[in-house]
Amino acid sequence: MAGRKATAFEFAVRALSRKERTVAELRSWLTEREVDPAEAEETIERLIEMDQLDDERYASLFAEDKRELFGWGPGRIREALIERGVARQTAEAAAGGASHSELAERAADLLARRGGELSDDSGRGKALAFLSRRGYELEVAYDAVRLAERRAA
Repeated sequence: MAGRKATAFEFAVRALSRKERTVAELRSWLTEREVDPAEAEETIERLIEMDQLDDERYASLFAEDKRELFGWGPGRIREALIERGVARQTAEAAAGGASHSELAERAADLLARRGGELSDDSGRGKALAFLSRRGYELEVAYDAVRLAERRAA
C-alpha cells in the first residue's frame, strides 16, 4: 500500500496517540490538514463512540495535572479548558470540587514552596497577586496568605 493517502480517521488516531486532545482541538487539527469537513465530523463521532475522544476525561486529567504539577487554581483551570474548546459546564465541573478551606490549604502550600516574605504588606500583596495569577479567587488567596503567614511564624 505504498503511496496510499491516509484517511481522516488514521490522521486523527495518530494525532491522539501523540497527545490527548479535545473535540474542538481535533476538529481544528483536521481542518488545518484540509480534511473534508463531513469526513472530519464523521471521524470525530466515530472516535467519541469508541471512547477515544472524550472532553470530560480530557478536562478531568488536565485539571488534575495543572492543579498538582503547577498549583493552578480553579479559575485558571476553567479558563484554560474553555480556551481549548471544552464546554463551560464541563470546564467548571473539572476545575471545581474543592471546598474553600481545601483551596486555601492548597494555595498556602503553594506559597510555602514558592517562598517569599509574608510579614509585611508588600510581601503579602505579592503573594496575593501570585495566587490570583494562578487562578485562585481573592477570598481564597487572602485566607491562604494568612494561613501561610501563621505557619511561617
